[in-house]
Amino acid sequence: MRKIQTLIVVAGLLFSLTASAETKQTPEVTNKIEPLPRDLEIQLALSALPRHLRENATVYVLNPAKGFEVARKGTNEFHAFVARTGDDTFKGSWLLTQYRSDILYPISFDKAGSKAQMRVFFDAAEMQAKGTPPGELKKIMQDRYKTGFYKAPERAGISYMLSPVLRTYVSPEENDRVTTINLPHVMYYAPDISNEDIGGGKPGGMDPFVILHGHHGYIIQPLGVTERAAINRLFRDHFSPNCGDLAG
Repeated sequence: MRKIQTLIVVAGLLFSLTASAETKQTPEVTNKIEPLPRDLEIQLALSALPRHLRENATVYVLNPAKGFEVARKGTNEFHAFVARTGDDTFKGSWLLTQYRSDILYPISFDKAGSKAQMRVFFDAAEMQAKGTPPGELKKIMQDRYKTGFYKAPERAGISYMLSPVLRTYVSPEENDRVTTINLPHVMYYAPDISNEDIGGGKPGGMDPFVILHGHHGYIIQPLGVTERAAINRLFRDHFSPNCGDLAG
């Protein structure tokens, strides 16, 4: 079985999703997300985690008709899935006029994050599946943030995003521009912490920085050049679109 670099595989997937988004703009598909091949989605979800956590993590896949559902129950209290309409969608005052089909990023949460941050992703996916219009969903979620419906994590914790490729919003607090990047990183829950509080750098750089300011903010710690190269090598050797084993 021939192995293909993750970056190439997912870049091709993102290209197909983007093309699909551009050619399907009718009302019938406004609320729907194109499903991923199940085995590929599981692999992508696991790519968010460090290798030693993958085997026993709980993994979810997206059912476009219902929302996220468990694909494999784990035992280590880490949870992984591929975000499609994420929490960054609900930042900023820009209008959410349609659900993007080209947003895709593997993300994982520990126990504390699964009770707090992860609920936003799952509630959004369920409402989207039920046909909630994009603008209405963004208003609902922003109102929930304002009223404290979504609580901050109960303790310090970590969210891994170690996949070598992701596509999402660049500066969601300012606009809806998206990009595809190679930025394996870890995120620490940082309720009500500003970038100035930690002397943070610029987003996308090598220094820690804060995103999604507020009760549900994160400190982003990008991996170093050596660590990033090691992840790219790992996925070059162990990832394939034909479901090579990511958990081993």
